[in-house]
Amino acid sequence: MRGVLLVLACLFATFSPLDCNQQGSIPEGDLLVLTVATQETDGFRRFLRSAKHFNYSIKVLGGGETWTGGDYMSPPGGGQKVRLLKSALEDIQEENRVILFVDSYDVIFSSGPKELLKKFQQAKHRVVFSAETLIWPDRHLEDKHPHVREGKRFLGAGGFIGYAPNLKKMLSDWSGADSDSDQLYFTRIYINPEKRKSINITVDSKCRLFQNLHGALDEVVLKFEDGRVRARNVLYDTLPVIIHGNGPTKLQINYLGNYIPNLWTFETGCTICNENLRPLSGLQESEYPVVVIGIFIQQPTPFVTVFFERLLNLKYPKNRIQLFIYNEESHHEPHVRTFLEDHESEYQGVKLIGPEKDIDPVTSRNIGFDMCRDNIDCEYFFSIDVDVVLKNEDALRILIELNKPFIAPMMTKPGRLWTNFWGALSADGYYARSEDYVDIVQGHRVGLWNVPYVSHIFLIKADALRTDLKDPDLFESSTLDPDMAFCSRVRNKGVFMFVTNMHTYGRVLSTENYQTNHLHNDLWQIFENPVDWEERYIHENYSKILKEAFIETKQQNADVRIRVLMCTGSLCSLMWPANISLKRWSTLASGQEEEMWTLGSKVDMKMSQLLIST
Repeated sequence: MRGVLLVLACLFATFSPLDCNQQGSIPEGDLLVLTVATQETDGFRRFLRSAKHFNYSIKVLGGGETWTGGDYMSPPGGGQKVRLLKSALEDIQEENRVILFVDSYDVIFSSGPKELLKKFQQAKHRVVFSAETLIWPDRHLEDKHPHVREGKRFLGAGGFIGYAPNLKKMLSDWSGADSDSDQLYFTRIYINPEKRKSINITVDSKCRLFQNLHGALDEVVLKFEDGRVRARNVLYDTLPVIIHGNGPTKLQINYLGNYIPNLWTFETGCTICNENLRPLSGLQESEYPVVVIGIFIQQPTPFVTVFFERLLNLKYPKNRIQLFIYNEESHHEPHVRTFLEDHESEYQGVKLIGPEKDIDPVTSRNIGFDMCRDNIDCEYFFSIDVDVVLKNEDALRILIELNKPFIAPMMTKPGRLWTNFWGALSADGYYARSEDYVDIVQGHRVGLWNVPYVSHIFLIKADALRTDLKDPDLFESSTLDPDMAFCSRVRNKGVFMFVTNMHTYGRVLSTENYQTNHLHNDLWQIFENPVDWEERYIHENYSKILKEAFIETKQQNADVRIRVLMCTGSLCSLMWPANISLKRWSTLASGQEEEMWTLGSKVDMKMSQLLIST
């Protein structure tokens, strides 16, 4: 009886028989996702991972072709995508086949086919385009766009869904060049009332299916609930299925992509941290990848000898390491010379550029990269500035095993929120604090984070240096500092810069007030770098004697006391020469003293004066 009623309804209702067939849910098997990707980038791999997470069926178009369709920083383009889509649709004959066409490098899925198809049906149109707040590329067409009751009214070509016959009809008139604008082509169809009605097109005005981020950054937040995370549009209170970082919103899609789909949740933590690893355990030393470690000394820095000690302690075969050392400071020449005299033979190779070469820091970075690029055996370049305190002896192994094209360990400064990465950028390209920055720094969120800027220390694959990052001007800019220029170019090449806080790696020294006019310059770092000073000069068990009691020895001068601390041999051996260089010393318990008389008064040097005197 129910079937008879449905047939009668189809005969007398205003909608077509094909519409009647759609009253039930669309089978997920009828959906095919088409996308264009001429090369495999980090963004493309992210897209595929999100599609796989929800079991989407994907067909990639354009593989092996050279991309000639422009980019978001160039004049309108995208015609190559239309050509490839039109060709692919010719092979699809099923009338009930639903096609989802989306970009890939800057797109992620936040839900599965079932929800997508349900919302597509609810739109009650044969073709649904994503919607945008901004009109592009021809603003003169604004008045010709149909008005909507609520939401966004302008068509976005970066994502649309529809039945194959309707899409074929929509593309039938395309004869443009690869460099022509796909956005303009689809817009002209949409603003034509006859074509819009004939093809049955609408836009997803409330972002129920598609969320374009350009012009809508303030509308989108992360929504965490029940072990799941997705994007929420707070303006329309919707949960879009597809998130598109169109135009200049690549940083925001990278931020959202750190969580969506379920890459990190409060319940599970990081779910991708153990994916696609490159384990080194079990390898023979000769099987370890060859690494060029670039060491950069660009300003006077404390504890350089300690830096080289930690370099020696890295748990990685030295015969698989080549060293590139750039030293701009003559003050540190003795430190570098001593290290090389004692240990150069332990490494596979060493290249040194000293201050006498008069090579600028930017050029030195490129020379270091070339040392890896030009060596066919080199697989990684590990860049370390000399102010990095690399405490984790397994750091290099850990970073290699994470198997990312570009990855940096998170480094901090004690007692501060400062780190070697930025979670976001301001409008002018400088530091901005992301919503999750403090939680990441304080260890409340642990994982792998795609960020827009890193400095001081990073590991980069040689393959990336030989392909995407082969340009010799990576660090050059007329407006940005070299480190910012480098990160900007890495981002623009589509290489993701990851930072990991899964382990404690170390810290970065403060060098702003470091002076080199003392006999033992590092001895004066007790206030600038107290943690490093204590590690270098104070015995590791010094707190034990503090808990038991201070030992006080009364001297001839009643106001002078010696409080005995357990110092390391290096500190104890430096104390006497440092005092002699100052020509001041208080009376010692032995009765020996060096006296200096100024206007008849003896000038004493107490321990506290020694540590703060200049």
